[in-house]
Formats: sequence, structure tokens, C-alpha cells
Amino acid sequence: MTTLGCALFATRWLQAPLYFGLVAAQGVYVYKFFNELWHLIHHVISGHADETHVMLAVLKLVDVVMIANLLIMVIVGGYETFVSRIGLQGHRDQPEWLSHVNSNVLKVKLATAIVGISSVHLLQMFVDVHHTPRHDLLWGTVIHMAFIASAAILAYMSGPMAAHETRARTVKEGAYAVVIPAQRDGGAADGGGAEGGGAVTEPGSGAEERIEAAGFPARKVLEMFDEGHLRAPEPHVITRLGKVDFVTRKANVVLLGGPGTGKTHLAVALGVRACQAGHQVLFATAAEWGTRLAEAKAAGRLRKELTRLDAYAVLVVDEVGYVPFDSEVAHLLFQLVSHRYERASLIVTSNRPLSRWDEVFGDSATASATVDRLAHHAEVVALDADSYRTRRLEGAPVAGWEGSGPAF
Repeated sequence: MTTLGCALFATRWLQAPLYFGLVAAQGVYVYKFFNELWHLIHHVISGHADETHVMLAVLKLVDVVMIANLLIMVIVGGYETFVSRIGLQGHRDQPEWLSHVNSNVLKVKLATAIVGISSVHLLQMFVDVHHTPRHDLLWGTVIHMAFIASAAILAYMSGPMAAHETRARTVKEGAYAVVIPAQRDGGAADGGGAEGGGAVTEPGSGAEERIEAAGFPARKVLEMFDEGHLRAPEPHVITRLGKVDFVTRKANVVLLGGPGTGKTHLAVALGVRACQAGHQVLFATAAEWGTRLAEAKAAGRLRKELTRLDAYAVLVVDEVGYVPFDSEVAHLLFQLVSHRYERASLIVTSNRPLSRWDEVFGDSATASATVDRLAHHAEVVALDADSYRTRRLEGAPVAGWEGSGPAF
């Protein structure tokens, strides 16, 4: 980007005071709300309020709340869209609409909010129709219909725009639907690092660049995960993990289950979600992590390698337990888990329960210490299901077998 372009782009910060001004306006409406509420309570207690008066007062309160909702939508959505990212991805209180907001969606939501506010104003007029001039009723109705027509036109126009964005996103994601290349972070595997003489390749600032640099074996998403075959856990557990708020808490996720239950699919999908939330992720199998750390140790830079991995908010360690570790690899994986304890997140998959990790590490003391640090701040999820690979074979004819009896 040129210097002039940078300067022009930086002018977006001139809008920041405007949004803080709207925050002050929000405070004014809070004061107005409680002032109206106090007057309503006072009139009800004193007996000076009939049913019409109460209804009008409540409609005023609803009107204030709806305007306040409109303000917060403009403040948060506008700042996020036009000024800078707020960084709410993965936050447990993130508004549902903010995850897919853009200038087009924001305009439609504002239009519908204005229609709602106009509806309340018009209802107030008709409730107090005996004290409202016919001229005001007529123009109030005309203006309200104009708001409805405007919102309908905006909604109609947003359809083709949204369809165009969806097609563009589908084409872009289709380019990444193939197997993603191996790790590109200039790590120990290719002689990178401070002492290896290689330059560390920093992942790009965009989500797709982070996903590509993570080294996932294939592109997986949570929406493609078949929750129907699971006997455990409940679907809401997967949904909660999909918010990836464990990353901000520097917590871990441990996925346990037999072969074909979807552990790697979930691990990759959570890693993709973390990338989309702005975090850097690195994927490798447990054996690959062992090799990587062993090479770093042999080169005398194990500590620097562990420190360098701190740049990644999430490390995915896949397939713990399929192949027993030798004593050196077991100790190196313990150091990896220990180094990231309460510092950054790990997503670990294993076909064995944590109580049997001594069979993998070959040493009960090392296994116990590793599990203790890994599971302390972790969501441990046991996937109970039949293997999707064998389920796909159910009912399929066996080559060379005739008859209706079972195949052995």
C-alpha cells in the first residue's frame, strides 16, 4: 500500500469519536428510560394513571429501548465494519448478528429497526387517538408506510448482493478444499529457526492465509461434521467448542474416542474456526511433533523452538496413542505440554482414555505429569460412536460373496 493509501486508510479513525458520541447518547437514553419509568410508577401509586396512560407510558419505554438497540447496533456494527475489528470472535457474549455483519446487512437491520420504532410511534398515536389530530395520524401513517417500503426495497436489493458474496466465497473456499500443504512456518522440519539459518515465514493476516499456513491435512468444517452418529457427547458440547472461546482462556481441548469417531475432523474444524477468529494455528500428528522437537533438541535449540511456538495460539497434536513413544519423544511431548500450560492452547486427539496414557508414554510418571497439565484447564470430550468408515460398509455387498448370510 502506498503512503497516500495508508494515510487515506488511517482517516477511518476520524469516525471513532463519532461512535463514542453515540455511546454518550446511549447514556442519555438510559437516563430517559428510568425517568419515564419513575413517572409511571409515581402516577400508578398515586392513582392518577388510567389504562390508556399506562399503555402510552409503556410504549414510550419500549420506544426508548428500541432506539437504544438501534444505537448499539450502529455503535458496535458500524465500528466493526468501518473502523476496526473489535475482536469479539469466540467471546461468549458475542452478538449473534455481529458474526455475519457487513455494510449491506447493517443497512437492512437498521431499516427494520427504524420500521419497528416507527410502528411504536404510530401505535402511540392510535392509542391516544382522541387527543391526536387527524393531520398527525395521516402523516404518521404515510411516513410509516414510507419506512416499510424503504426497508422492503433494501431487503430486496440485499438478496442479489448476498448471493453474489456467497458465490464469491464458495469459489474462494473451493480453491482451498484440496489437501493443504505441509507446515509453512519455517520450523525445525525444514531447518528453519534462529540457529538453523532459515527465515520464519509469518502467516498472512487473512483467515485463509492462516488456514493454509496451519498445515491441516485437509479442509474440514464443523458444519460438515455428522453429529447424528454420536451417542456422546450432546450436540451442544460441539456447538460450544465451535465458539473457540477456549483459545482466549488459554485452555485445551482433548478429544478421545476410537478410530473413525471424528476426532481429527473436529480437531481440524476447531483449528479452522480459530484461524477464522484471528488466531494462528499449527497442526501435526504426535509423531511429527516428536520428530520436530527431537531435531530441535539435536540442534541445541529446543528452548528457542518451544518459545517460537508461542506465536501460535493453538497447536493441534493429532493421533496420540496410535504408536507408543520412545522415552525421548515422551519427554519432549511432556515439555511441549508443560511449556504451553496456562500460556496457550492445545487441541489433542487420542484413541485411548487419559488413564491409559502410561501405555503410550512408557512411563507412568511422565504420562501422569503430562495428563495433569494438559487436563487441568481443558475440555475433555469423549466421542462415543461407531466408526464412520465401518458404517459406510454396512449393507454393502462383499466381493465374491453370494447369499443372504453374514460375511466372515
